[in-house]
Amino acid sequence: MQYHIWTLGCQMNVADSQRLASELERLGHHAADQPDDADIYVINTCVVRQSAEDKAYGRLRELAQIKQQQPGKIIGLMGCLVGVRDPLRLRQQLPQVDVFLPPSDPQPMLDFLGDVDTERDALLQDAADRATREQLQDMADEGVIILPAHEQGSLISAHVPVVYGCSHACAFCIIPYRRGVEKSRPVGEIVGHVRSLARQGVKEVTLLGQIVDRYGKDVPDGPNLAQLLRIVHEIAEQEGVERIRFLTSHPNWMTTELLDTVAELPRIMPQIEVPVQAGNDEVLGRMRRGYTVAQYRALVDEIRARIPDVAIHCDIIVGFPGETAAQFDDTVNLLADLKLDKVHLARYSPRPHTVSQRTMPDDVSPAEKKRRHAALDQLQAQVVAEINSKFLGHTVEVLVEDCVKGKWRGRTPQNKLVFFEDAAQDWHGQLAQVEITWTGPWSMQGRVPGSADAPTPPAEIIPLRVSG
Repeated sequence: MQYHIWTLGCQMNVADSQRLASELERLGHHAADQPDDADIYVINTCVVRQSAEDKAYGRLRELAQIKQQQPGKIIGLMGCLVGVRDPLRLRQQLPQVDVFLPPSDPQPMLDFLGDVDTERDALLQDAADRATREQLQDMADEGVIILPAHEQGSLISAHVPVVYGCSHACAFCIIPYRRGVEKSRPVGEIVGHVRSLARQGVKEVTLLGQIVDRYGKDVPDGPNLAQLLRIVHEIAEQEGVERIRFLTSHPNWMTTELLDTVAELPRIMPQIEVPVQAGNDEVLGRMRRGYTVAQYRALVDEIRARIPDVAIHCDIIVGFPGETAAQFDDTVNLLADLKLDKVHLARYSPRPHTVSQRTMPDDVSPAEKKRRHAALDQLQAQVVAEINSKFLGHTVEVLVEDCVKGKWRGRTPQNKLVFFEDAAQDWHGQLAQVEITWTGPWSMQGRVPGSADAPTPPAEIIPLRVSG
């Protein structure tokens, strides 16, 4: 049968969808060219924001009508909307859904479609054009990901979950209720996953966790994240993986050992994603984040002191319950001072069962949340334009991911997006030395020295300014 997986939300969901696709193809199914042609349609959901949940329900309403016309179509619902507990309410509410899959668990769909073990030998033989029967069997027995056919040879960067769930329970976060308690993945599984991706052409892996720097905290005498990175780095050297990243970290668990490991090992990229969420101590206290603004500032200083040329990314929530205009101004001032390379912005929305939803009134108006979001967006555009302008005229290393509208597209070690033209060479999956000839807040353009092609820069982007 043909399948389609629509993925909403975070990188963990992307990895979960890839794992489900891998298992479906191991059963002999293949990706649909068009979503509407799929015999198996799965929505991998996110509920961190109300907007993402609304998108899922909108598509489910459309699928209910399609199901009436095509009763044989198999509809699956996966991810945080389902959660780790029995979704009895959803079963009653969504009769069009045939299979409910918890986060990171493809097994319910596999059980629905049939017994994997009894069919595996024949299916592995059918897949002989992708690898030998013995190789596939070995990989299947080890629980290793075999990339979907449409990603083999083309996927350059992939995600590898190392910590499932979360036990921190920030006041605003629904993840612990939907993905369960924190659980570190065994080192052997992670190593096997990275090896298999490398042998299928992947050149960059990103280790994932809701709080990735808590890796190993739930395993007595187990390795921590710094030690895991050393293991993965050794595998990367053996298998030809060029780059390693990890996200998302929490300020409370960012150690000197981890920072020194990033600085020491050449294949670990100088990019640290460490959310602050707000720039005011009272707001941070209500969020249950466990640190102060001063401690976050000190952490940023330490990261920059220990990792040369580092890029720091963070998350910000605007309009958290009780956030005053003055407290929001503290966040503006923090970002203006720190000049971080990327800020993921979100407007607060109350999520079921969270501490903030149960105990704090959502008292910042939607219009004011929108205004604050726009103000930070404008500020950050100006900050990043200033940061990126320093690359003008310099040569940077770019891992090339694909070609878009005649231009090669890739990222620097700091995860900055770069476009360049070179019709004379296939750069897919290669490291290119690119001289930057134009910079903007969201991307840069350049040329490969010696290439006849020179990029045509877009119209100049004038950074917006924040009044006051």
